[in-house]
Amino acid sequence: MMLEDSSVLPDVFGSSFEHALRSAIVRHDPMPLVPLLAAATKHLGIIATAATPFYPPFLAARLMSTLDHLTHGRVGINLVTASPHAAAQNYGYDQHFEHDERYAMADEWIDAVRALWDTWDADALVLDEATGVFADHTKVRYADFAGKYYRTRGPLNTVASPQGHPVVCQAGGSPAGRDLGARNADTLIASAAGVDAMREYVDDMHRRMVGFGREETDAKILFLVEPVLADTDDEAEAKQARQLAATRENIDAQLANLSYTSGFDFAQFDLDEPLPADLKGTSNGHQSVIEAFLAKADGKTLREALPAQRDTTGSVRLVGSPETVADQMEEAIAASGADGFLIGLPVTRKNLTEVCDGLAPVLRRRGLVRDGYEHETFRENLLAF
Repeated sequence: MMLEDSSVLPDVFGSSFEHALRSAIVRHDPMPLVPLLAAATKHLGIIATAATPFYPPFLAARLMSTLDHLTHGRVGINLVTASPHAAAQNYGYDQHFEHDERYAMADEWIDAVRALWDTWDADALVLDEATGVFADHTKVRYADFAGKYYRTRGPLNTVASPQGHPVVCQAGGSPAGRDLGARNADTLIASAAGVDAMREYVDDMHRRMVGFGREETDAKILFLVEPVLADTDDEAEAKQARQLAATRENIDAQLANLSYTSGFDFAQFDLDEPLPADLKGTSNGHQSVIEAFLAKADGKTLREALPAQRDTTGSVRLVGSPETVADQMEEAIAASGADGFLIGLPVTRKNLTEVCDGLAPVLRRRGLVRDGYEHETFRENLLAF
């Protein structure tokens, strides 16, 4: 389970947070939720999001080491660089760092965090009651990390955690984001429009991983999907049609989402006019997402372009009965070379039932998802299947 996060109450759309509050776009800190989820589960890997510009490396390394202990080795961290200027201003900056620079910062950030995780050897803990020795001081060292953006002395004052290095997740789509993930991630989350684009992403990430001295199998690549499930294919198609109609009617929600993603206030644009050409290449936000939308919007009015923003069910269309959706998933993985999917549905009891009690058993019978867990830790189980 990956818990997303943001450090801002969105106010770009209409220069107000009215829409955000009307729509309940609020986020409590995900970190305290991690041990609560772990206490209620046995094998679930739990990834919490941290914005690297706003977490000092020592704070992040110590926090994740502690959570790794509390979850018995089932925690991960999702690296984001954040995008809104308002988020940066919440942490004392005048505005956010430039897009590619914040990815360079994140690259150095994870090096600093790992240097801190490595300040304790796995066998440094002695716990010898007879001699009164808690830990072997010769197996604990300073980090003495000094980079362009970050400096940290170390060592951590927490003992080595079950995984040593909690799982690292990353979801950048721009060239800088892809490099960050290829160099550092244990699992990569991506959104791509169709199987061909999925295949391009997988091939590109594998090339980048090899370029950083890694194996192609060192990170699992998962694509975001939003399956539409029902008892029959016809019922699922009708369900999706209702969802898309409701989405198209809620134009403000679409414009607010684009505003948050890009940093441009889409309330200022005429719905029945084309978007200004000079928007391209100027966003300091989620560049891969907004540039893809602007490419689709080329030559169209904003009203005409909006349906393309949501007339999908994630990276690949998954609509039908559990058997049909299982077919679609199997075909997409075989054609793209991806490792799996991240299901991005609202967490409701109906969605959980349709996925866990409807779709998952079909996938399990086909051998497409595991039927048990071989290992104790998140990383071992992640890489085992």
